[in-house]
Amino acid sequence: MKLSTVAWHAGVIAVLAIVLYPIVWVVAATFKPSEDIIGGLSLLPTEPTTVNYERAVEGIAGISIARFFWNSTVLAVLSVVGTVASSALAGYAFARLRFRGRGAMFALMISTLLLPFHVLIIPQYAVFQRLDLIDTYVPLLLGKFLAVEAFFVFLMVQFMRTIPHELDESAKIDGAGHWGIFWHIILPLARPALITTSIFTFIWSWNDFFGPLIYLSTPDKYPLPLALQLFVDEASGSDFGALMAMSMLALVPVVLFFLFFQRFLVEEFPHRG
Repeated sequence: MKLSTVAWHAGVIAVLAIVLYPIVWVVAATFKPSEDIIGGLSLLPTEPTTVNYERAVEGIAGISIARFFWNSTVLAVLSVVGTVASSALAGYAFARLRFRGRGAMFALMISTLLLPFHVLIIPQYAVFQRLDLIDTYVPLLLGKFLAVEAFFVFLMVQFMRTIPHELDESAKIDGAGHWGIFWHIILPLARPALITTSIFTFIWSWNDFFGPLIYLSTPDKYPLPLALQLFVDEASGSDFGALMAMSMLALVPVVLFFLFFQRFLVEEFPHRG
């Protein structure tokens, strides 16, 4: 074996070890006593224990972990439904319809990608506060149903533009309107874009911390990312063991969701050739 080949494989293994180290550390920390997570230097637990998972399952502040999982699930599922539906409709309008001001509206929508979320949060909060919608899920979900996610609208537009317009003409000859073309022709062919939107929306919504932190104040409405901070208290003791265990449990739905929909994504894209 050549020296260059050995060096290449050694470098790949070193990079892989660096990438996987945080994951191994988190998994190992879930089986360590809380005092060993911060004070200990060993990667693997010397005395493995499952008490961290037991405390995580029990919940905190009188709220069970099932409640936090349910809150995150509601937010993530509704976010996926709203984002996919609204982005697909907006994408169809920009990609297939002809109307005055379409170019200017599309450019204006794309320009919103340049606006940081933190710039918009103050006026948005003021509006929802006047509508008495603070401490509800409405501020976190309303925009999803109004096609405000410019990235996903752009993704839909670019994908739908690749679909031949001859299909629209054939459907019109058969008597189909815009809704029939959208539902029976465009949506089935845009399935890869829909799945991609679903995957990213679910992951971003499930992991969102800042939005719930701003709008929610009642602990029993907290999603998982916000519930994790309850285990860390500067005034009293912090349960880092349960924090790590709940963090690991919170990753499971995201991984399963990605693996399930990624299968459809891989099956669809080869047919695009």
